[in-house]
Amino acid sequence: MTSHTDADTTASPLAFLRRVLGQAWRDLLSVYYANTTIWRLLKSVGLLFFGFFCWSASNLVLSYGVDWTILQYTRAYGFVLILWGPLTHALVVPLVIRLRRTADGGLTRTIARHGSKINLSIFLTVVLLLGTAPISPMMLDFQSSIGSDSGSDVNPDLACTRADGTVHCHLSESAGVDVVVVTSGDTEITRVEQPPFEFSFQESDLEEVVGQKEFVVELRDEDADTVRRYRRYLSSVPEE
Repeated sequence: MTSHTDADTTASPLAFLRRVLGQAWRDLLSVYYANTTIWRLLKSVGLLFFGFFCWSASNLVLSYGVDWTILQYTRAYGFVLILWGPLTHALVVPLVIRLRRTADGGLTRTIARHGSKINLSIFLTVVLLLGTAPISPMMLDFQSSIGSDSGSDVNPDLACTRADGTVHCHLSESAGVDVVVVTSGDTEITRVEQPPFEFSFQESDLEEVVGQKEFVVELRDEDADTVRRYRRYLSSVPEE
């Protein structure tokens, strides 16, 4: 009788890799369908933290101006996983397992056999939709804490609203600010050189970056150095 160790020694690299991947997939499925209370709790909490990590880390990298498309989808994946992960292992998986034991036939039996695939398909569809068209609650703004290029103490709040196709913004204070410059993509939208630095512009003037319109507000001092920078997505600006 040939042992697994002997078989691994004589198998080709491709066969060995196939066997390792097959075993890993079976282990993953056994964990996925583990239905004890402690396993449900561990999986739910683990996916909750993993989803939060993907969501916040993607937002942080995007806040630095790194416009990689993949980050839009990892952000959506994390955002959806925060709710979907615990829901799957606290409700969907136990329900599927129960239906497989009790379903006699018909639609119930079909759902029991393909429940996990249906659940995964819906999850991935939602991720793709939110990655392509993100909604404002999933976009965190880290610009206030990382936007300074000079280490200046100038740190006013930037408040923006929009109505009828127009975006209006103002600063909470103007001390230390000499010029405010608003850009979108490579285009300068407007420049304000007088306090209290209130300004407006049209939504149609904004350029799309990775499928969504955004603008950057730079505060410059009397030496034309940038003392604070804010990046705002149009979809995250509240309507009046």
